Amino acid sequence: MTVRLIASDIDGTLLRSDGTMSRRTVDALAAAEEAGLLVVLCTGRPPRWMREISEMTGHHGLAVCANGALVYDLRTEQVVEQFPIDAEVARKLAEALKAAVPGIAFAVERPDRFGHEPDYRPMYATPHDTLVGELEELLTEPMAKLIARHPDMSSRQLHDAVASALADLADLAEATYSGENIVEISAAGVSKAFALERLAAEHGIAAHEVVAFGDMPNDVPMLTWAGRGVAMGNAHPDVVAVADEQTRTNDEDGVAVVVERLLAD
Repeated sequence: MTVRLIASDIDGTLLRSDGTMSRRTVDALAAAEEAGLLVVLCTGRPPRWMREISEMTGHHGLAVCANGALVYDLRTEQVVEQFPIDAEVARKLAEALKAAVPGIAFAVERPDRFGHEPDYRPMYATPHDTLVGELEELLTEPMAKLIARHPDMSSRQLHDAVASALADLADLAEATYSGENIVEISAAGVSKAFALERLAAEHGIAAHEVVAFGDMPNDVPMLTWAGRGVAMGNAHPDVVAVADEQTRTNDEDGVAVVVERLLAD
């Protein structure tokens, strides 16, 4: 296949288990750009977690953040496009889920601020300006994503419960999970594939000219859309099931292995 765009997830894909990016991977991405390929990072991360990635990759290119809700320029470290959930829609979704899944708690991710309910237990350190408040206070403006957690459910269990509860509201939201005991809810139709397809079209690139890498269920739409989907050696079974091939693990430079092969062909 003719490859014009390389799209890659970050955590569990480009990054090793210790959170670093190998020199081999950095060099492979740089070589792809030098060869004229467009490189796009596609992640569930919010922009506030992208500075270190920008520094690792030398401030090159664009990133699809928050599972497709935000497009982030790694050179300027600015959000350049947004596809948020409307506040009124988020309230309707949250109300339905509160009624259907007792014990569920929410957080919101905006381009410039994170907030959560008092009962929501963040998995990572939160910013100093984190807004902690009741849903009425959190859901007052559009957001990149609504995040749900439950103290007694795995990501898959919570996802299935959320999907069932929102079955009649499927035209309003897109729910996915990444194996971190959370479910992330985006605006209807918004996913990594959605934003990536828009970016590709802006550069005159078709799906069959795209190679995408990923490891978790939120990568499935992207790998399915791309001309060639590559699952990491450490990928979730759902990802392996839809991939065209499986490479080495993230700790074994799996992305670099495939990119080097593509550039050598």
